[in-house]
Amino acid sequence: MAHSLSAKKRVRQNTRRKTLNRSRRSQVKTQIKRFETALSAGDIAQAQEQFQATVKRLDKAGTTSTMHKKTAARKKSRLAKKLNALKTRQAAGPQAKQA
Repeated sequence: MAHSLSAKKRVRQNTRRKTLNRSRRSQVKTQIKRFETALSAGDIAQAQEQFQATVKRLDKAGTTSTMHKKTAARKKSRLAKKLNALKTRQAAGPQAKQA
């Protein structure tokens, strides 16, 4: 247990920060799930919209101490790769049928 005033204040700050970080991490995870749901449905427009929202959440988490910048960048890169794969599959689908 903290005895000094500064240690007690640090405990309060850590508690507050922990709840904020947990909330932000949860929001990021929820947004990623929404994006992946749109991907699995095959809806490019919806997936693109969810991707933009996901990138926004990841950037906000990356600028704070919630998540490291490079972790956020890595997640964005992997999600963009999935979106681009869906776009190429959709684009190749009609052409493959015509040939």
